[in-house]
Amino acid sequence: MNKPEDKPILLIVEDDRGLQNQLRWHFDQYETIFAETRDDASTAVRKHEPAVIIQDLGLPPDPDGTAEGFKCVKDILRISPTTKIIVMTGKTDQEHAIAAIGMGAYDYYQKPVDPDSLDLIVQRAFHIHHLEQENRRLQTQRQQPLEGLLTNDPAMLKICRTLEKIAPANVTCCLLGESGTGKEVMARAIHQLSPRNEQRFVAINCAAVPENLIESELFGYEKGAFTGAAKQTLGKIETANSGTLFLDEIGDMPLNLQAKLLRFLQERVIERVGGRAEISVDVRVICATNKNLKDMVAAGSFREDLYYRISEITIDIPPLRQRDGDKVLLARHFKRQFAKEHEQVITDFTTDAIAAIEAYEWPGNVREMENKIKRAVIMADSKMINCDDLGLCQEVELSLNLRQVRNDAEKGAITRALCMTDNNISTAAKLLGITRPTFYDLIKKHDITVISG
Repeated sequence: MNKPEDKPILLIVEDDRGLQNQLRWHFDQYETIFAETRDDASTAVRKHEPAVIIQDLGLPPDPDGTAEGFKCVKDILRISPTTKIIVMTGKTDQEHAIAAIGMGAYDYYQKPVDPDSLDLIVQRAFHIHHLEQENRRLQTQRQQPLEGLLTNDPAMLKICRTLEKIAPANVTCCLLGESGTGKEVMARAIHQLSPRNEQRFVAINCAAVPENLIESELFGYEKGAFTGAAKQTLGKIETANSGTLFLDEIGDMPLNLQAKLLRFLQERVIERVGGRAEISVDVRVICATNKNLKDMVAAGSFREDLYYRISEITIDIPPLRQRDGDKVLLARHFKRQFAKEHEQVITDFTTDAIAAIEAYEWPGNVREMENKIKRAVIMADSKMINCDDLGLCQEVELSLNLRQVRNDAEKGAITRALCMTDNNISTAAKLLGITRPTFYDLIKKHDITVISG
């Protein structure tokens, strides 16, 4: 015999004790939980997380009306948007049942109760809930190649495969990308995939620590090393011993400290501020920056030897605007996350909002999107998030005209081929895999001027 915890949970929101007993006896294949009021129902949903709920629309203190029942439907869906609610109504209340479905209820059933008929609806609700849950799991598995990272973009998926390859190797790598592209998420993914994953991941933002403090933050200090140094204190490097040290915004590290960091990376020993003893430290180092380190080396603001030391492997992370399909994917992910967090019933984005999300350049990348979606979830007046909720202008319309997309891609490929071959028609045609006559036709079609050398 199955234990109660092995049975699917069915919550029944009904204040009629006689009907409760009838339903309890009939639905013995489920673990039946009962609630008689809206508040009790909300508490039960939070505690038991039922997949399916049978709910009477006539609840106290309004057993002859539907106002309290409608509020209960909204409360439940705010707490658990994926729960399947089957509302029960009288024979003359079909319009109220349809209104409840408009609010997000799954189905309705008209009294008097025929347990066998209701049983079929309940079984189907559990089945649909299971299918949807499995579909969400598989979708997340496909779209989340690494922990904490959602993407469908081919370039990003290639980066994920690269991270999987370098994670077991004890090499220093540098993540390059604009602010908000997820460099720390990727650094944590490398740590989780490495043999050091059970040890600490320690992060320090080199741009956030004042220049006169960053040395002691990194290397620690001995008691009495400076005014206020009342006790020996370990730095971030020692704290990360046996684990991973993440140096974010390393391009902002003061030039005078770069030499000391280089010595540590080469010899894996440190000296605390005010100390003389050399301390061996075994730590994996991952660096990140949104600056162009090559330009900084040329300008003399970043040491060339340190640049090559931290760049054993470099990974260029594309900005969000260049990731195909990721804008809406991430927007929906954040919508689900914040709707659950703030207990809001948000089903999706309007068509205009989707177009605005795709058209917007997202200069702040994923971090900016996260903030805008959070604001939208809080500000939305309906179940659909619109452009005003997002705070995005609607001036730019999203174009998905396939013919135009093809033409633009074709013209771009021809232009690049001509540039690469110094306007040599024969070589450009071979590069594109087409004949010279076809190439001339395409030049004419796209009105491209070819300047001979």
